[in-house]
Amino acid sequence: MTRFALTVEFDGRPFMGWQRQDHGPSVQQAIEEAAFAVTGERVAVHAAGRTDAGVHGLGMRAHLDIAKPIAAFRLMEALNAQVRPNPVAILECVEMPEDWHARFSCLARHYEYRIVNRRAPLTWEKGLAWRIAADLDAEAMHDAAQLLVGRHDFTTFRSVHCQSESPLKSLDRLDVVRAGDRIAVYASARSFLHHQVRSMVGCLGLVGQGKWTAGDLRDALEARDRSRLGLNAPPDGLFFVRADYP
Repeated sequence: MTRFALTVEFDGRPFMGWQRQDHGPSVQQAIEEAAFAVTGERVAVHAAGRTDAGVHGLGMRAHLDIAKPIAAFRLMEALNAQVRPNPVAILECVEMPEDWHARFSCLARHYEYRIVNRRAPLTWEKGLAWRIAADLDAEAMHDAAQLLVGRHDFTTFRSVHCQSESPLKSLDRLDVVRAGDRIAVYASARSFLHHQVRSMVGCLGLVGQGKWTAGDLRDALEARDRSRLGLNAPPDGLFFVRADYP
């Protein structure tokens, strides 16, 4: 049995998320079915994170175990051939020790959320970014975001369906960067709560529009109450960028 680590890129628009679902297609299912077509083996694909429906991946890390002797490059090429026409690509495939785990060995996860700040509707980027027509103050968004960096109880920014044992998380980075009409929010942490990034971005959007102050954001955090959330941003603009390992 050989453990292979995959780096996966995917367009989340057709999927119900990374994890297998009973009510629709998933990225995990697409890769597992491709692996069965290649090897004849029913395998489980484990990932560094579980993305929601409509969330995208630039460099998701995952692993699967294959009994059939096969070279990593050949497996990558075969998976890419079989996973079509799903918008999924295996960018890298390497052999790893059997105790390496895509989820449990991960030291940090990095996300990017993309906002297009313009009045005109999106065309080819529809489903790939959150369009906000009102003018946004990206500097105010960035300054307010720093209130969330560090170790906090993020109950306010946590989905009611979150399965994490604790709402306490350490947020290492939350930066807001503007380039023309594009605003990117970069979030990094060892792990995140369900909907945490989208919930933080939604509230930062309120700050950028002047509907919330930095104090309002702080109050929402300190309330530790999901009902105090201002806005949960849509999944369209969220991208899993990469995972870090020892």
